[in-house]
Amino acid sequence: MIVAGVDPGTLKTGYGVVSREGSRLRPLCYGVLAPRADLPLAVRLVEIHRGLLDLFSRYRPSAVAVEDIFYHKNARSALVLGHARGVALLAAAELGIPVHAYPPAQVKRALIGSGRSSKAQIQEVLKAILGFDELPPPDASDAIAIAICHANAAGCMRP
Repeated sequence: MIVAGVDPGTLKTGYGVVSREGSRLRPLCYGVLAPRADLPLAVRLVEIHRGLLDLFSRYRPSAVAVEDIFYHKNARSALVLGHARGVALLAAAELGIPVHAYPPAQVKRALIGSGRSSKAQIQEVLKAILGFDELPPPDASDAIAIAICHANAAGCMRP
C-alpha cells in the first residue's frame, strides 16, 4: 500500500509518500511545496495544486491522508489554511484517490503515544523508524506522520 500524506498550508505544504508492506514502512519521497509568499493567494493555490497533482500522478497512492480541520485561534488563518486543504482534496479527487483526514492529536498519538508531542519529537521518531540520515523539514515530517498514521490504521482494518 502506498499512502501520500499532506500537511496543507498556503506558504508551505508538506508532503510525504510512504509504502507499507506488511509491518514494514518505507519512505518513498518527501518535501515541501513553497510558492513565493509575494504571490497572490490564488496563484499560490494553483502552484500547490499542480505540485500535488504531479506527486499523486507519479506515485499513484492508494490513499491520501491530510490533517483534519481543527479549531484555530485566528479565524482568518483557519480560513486560509482551509483553502490549501481544499486544494489537496481536489487534487486527490481529480485522480480518484480516496482521502482520509486525521486530527493532529491522533497523528501524534499514533506515532509517539501522546497527542501533545512536539514537532521535534515527531522528527526524531520518524528518523528512527524510517532510518533517515537527516531530519526531514517540519512540514514534510508532519506529512509523513499523517501518511504513517493512515498506513497503520488501514493495516489494522484488513482481515
